[in-house]
Amino acid sequence: MADNYIEKQFESYQARKMAWEKENKYKRKKQVATHAEPIKNHPCGRLFHNQSKKIVAIHDLSGVGRVSLMAVVPILSSMGFQVCPLPTAILSTHTQYPVYSFLDLTDEMVRIIEKWEQLEIRFDAFYSGYLGSPQQVQIVEDFIQKFRRSTDLVVVDPVMGDNGNLYKGITEEMVTEMKKLICLADIITPNMTELCRLLDIPFQEKMSDAGLKDALKALSDKGPSIVIVTSVPVQDDPHSTSVYAYNRFGNRYWKVTCPYLPAHYPGTGDTFTSVITGSLMQGDSLPIALDRATQFILQGIRATFGYEYNNLEGIMLEKILHNLDMPIQVSSYELVE
Repeated sequence: MADNYIEKQFESYQARKMAWEKENKYKRKKQVATHAEPIKNHPCGRLFHNQSKKIVAIHDLSGVGRVSLMAVVPILSSMGFQVCPLPTAILSTHTQYPVYSFLDLTDEMVRIIEKWEQLEIRFDAFYSGYLGSPQQVQIVEDFIQKFRRSTDLVVVDPVMGDNGNLYKGITEEMVTEMKKLICLADIITPNMTELCRLLDIPFQEKMSDAGLKDALKALSDKGPSIVIVTSVPVQDDPHSTSVYAYNRFGNRYWKVTCPYLPAHYPGTGDTFTSVITGSLMQGDSLPIALDRATQFILQGIRATFGYEYNNLEGIMLEKILHNLDMPIQVSSYELVE
């Protein structure tokens, strides 16, 4: 008898407890719903939303040598952006070293993108550099077309060659695929060799201003709004080098010239395009972005040049990253008429 009474009392207690928990759970949900909307719409509420823009960086990763992701990540992070790497390969060192290990991540790129899609992750900019195969270029094309929103920026550094020659491992099929990829870009940053290959014209180490303007306009007509060509020799001045740019919005051509130092450091192209990307996303004008990137490269070379140092490691970014927070010291850009 006593046992039945206790069991009934316990069952009654459990029923009251469940009813109480259900009621309070409903009240808590109602309170959250009531307060969430005013907080979300209040100016102070918006302050605490994540303000960092995401830039997906599609590059390889080298354990030694300040190239690709080893340059892209510190530069764009220093400029206030969240860098989300999509690695194309992992190397012990970059490929200009005499020996290196190489792990191809082509298949993993597809899996990473699939998981990002499942999580509905979105990016504010897409920035691609060296790609190791036509298949990787196709993966990047599909990725951009699937994820890109109308407000997102696409930057392509069409890394294929230099000094009139294609890099080791870059095939004609690769060039063909790169021509398709730049059509999706807002900004491209080829050097003189890559400019000629993308236009199917013979390599010219030097071009007149009129010839460069025609080439930049022809590349822009293929898709990108802004075309920037680097490492342009200056006529009759071997101690200087220039960067030329064309902006279809406004139909203007710009030029920045700086001293040329006789030293080769891998990764300066990655560094240059990273600063260009960060500057434009911070709201700089195109000529100011060109100035910032050119000055930063020059500062890096000067900071590194005097050391007894293996140039294959690249410029000493650690010594100059703080300069990205400084205003332009002397503007050297020119409008090319």
